[in-house]
Amino acid sequence: MNKLIPWVLLGSGVLLLLAGITYAWLNRQTVPQETVTPAAVEEVQRVSLADAKVAFDAGSAVFLDVRDESSFAASHIPGAVLIPVAELPTRLDELDPSTWIIPYCT
Repeated sequence: MNKLIPWVLLGSGVLLLLAGITYAWLNRQTVPQETVTPAAVEEVQRVSLADAKVAFDAGSAVFLDVRDESSFAASHIPGAVLIPVAELPTRLDELDPSTWIIPYCT
């Protein structure tokens, strides 16, 4: 009987540990994923080619390339910033909101 008590205590401890791990796993906090809702076509402010050229020449705008890396490597506007559209929600803090940002994808 005396040899059985340590095994019972050990087994009880293991069960309590497993119950705690299971509880923590089932009640873990998940980070909600933000879903980007595209703007309606009517809501997108268009920039004329002439205005974009003036902004480029004056250095008064940041040109944001939202394509993938291979497209950017093939050709892009000199000085453009690459942030693929899928990464925008997590990388917006890299852009200065007080500057004129002209995104492009072609």
